[in-house]
Amino acid sequence: MCEVFAGQDPQRYRPVNRSVRIGGHSTSIQLEAAFWVLIDEIASCQGMSTSRFLSTLYDEALERNGTVSNFASLLRTSCLIYLMGGTAREAEPRDFHIVAAE
Repeated sequence: MCEVFAGQDPQRYRPVNRSVRIGGHSTSIQLEAAFWVLIDEIASCQGMSTSRFLSTLYDEALERNGTVSNFASLLRTSCLIYLMGGTAREAEPRDFHIVAAE
């Protein structure tokens, strides 16, 4: 049933750390290798280096939301949006609802 997923090369989901400068500070971001491939591709499509893309994305998210609580998750969902056609509205699953913890 899950052959496509279970049979993938383990190198795709191995964790990869990259050191970057975000908001003037050096930090390390750990993502699976497959996400880094996509992030590099997205940056290239935007005409930016990966470092510049990451910094720009962080700054814009900070400006819009006031905080960026989990940048690695923002990057993963950005990859999902990219793969689903490029707009956040189109990438939101129809049955996805945020439920506040009680």
